[in-house]
Amino acid sequence: MHMPQSPGVAVGTLLQGRPDASGLPLDLLAGAGGLSRRVTSPHVQKTGLALAGFDEYLQPGRVLIFGESEIRFLESLSTEARVRALDAALRHDFPCILITGGFTPPPELIAEAERAGVPVLQTSVVTPIAIAKLSALLEDALAERTVSHAGLLDILGLGVLLMGESGIGKSECALDLIVRGHRLVADDTVEVKRLAGTMLVGSCPELTRYHMELRGLGIIDIRELFGISATRSTKRIELVVQLERWEPGREYERLGLDDAHYELLGVKLPLIRMPVAPGRNTAILVEVAARNQLLKARGHHAARLLAERVNQVLSGGVVQPALEPDDADEEQEPGGLA
Repeated sequence: MHMPQSPGVAVGTLLQGRPDASGLPLDLLAGAGGLSRRVTSPHVQKTGLALAGFDEYLQPGRVLIFGESEIRFLESLSTEARVRALDAALRHDFPCILITGGFTPPPELIAEAERAGVPVLQTSVVTPIAIAKLSALLEDALAERTVSHAGLLDILGLGVLLMGESGIGKSECALDLIVRGHRLVADDTVEVKRLAGTMLVGSCPELTRYHMELRGLGIIDIRELFGISATRSTKRIELVVQLERWEPGREYERLGLDDAHYELLGVKLPLIRMPVAPGRNTAILVEVAARNQLLKARGHHAARLLAERVNQVLSGGVVQPALEPDDADEEQEPGGLA
């Protein structure tokens, strides 16, 4: 079950962020009444020629950046011209103004912002770094999100989303994988966000982080039981394994020639449907699926290579036997002593 959340972050939320985490300390200079205004784009807006009258290029929903050039330009204008330029810019629907480099704004900017109800923020960080940090902060805050009923593990560096109906054994499989040296990101509930258009990153809700529920045993703390190396807070999702109950008579994938996909937040992920039945070691199968996916990412598709060799035999072609490493070494050795 997925529950998408609408994007948009209030200016007040940016002010409440931790400067030590974002590297972008912010102070409110004016416009406290507009802190509920929402930022809807991770891209910032440099005013540029807007203050000179070309304000039609201002984009709604973007933070307006006032760096040294904008502040110096405003200071070069007469009081009347400065008010006219600010009035024209503030008519547009943008959430707030950010003054970078710690520059002191002219009093007309504070007065016009108060009148228009537009928050004016200030940071001591220089313009290029402030833009980079703000963009990264907004990209994360505005990322499209959903919550998935699944588990997420880091298997050999590959983020594997473990899905399946309730009671099928996802947590038991995840625990077996942890015992085998892999790392837990989330059990039962995974928060997923889409970054950079096509990258999905999963994490665990803060309340249940590092914990797992096992029927008959209850809640366990993976970090305390297996150590910090058995967990991680976030992981990019690169493979989906769907656990399904084994149904007699149903046809299952035997060769793996056809690649299936699972769509999440508009991103297609490789999908493996894994039948679960007594006697099958699900954890080992999931680990092998992850290993095989890593090989596919490197261009080695075992099923397709085998199918090509079979087709060559059927068409009467000559198939060269694959050399084992030991055989290759022996062929390179010089002949015996005379």
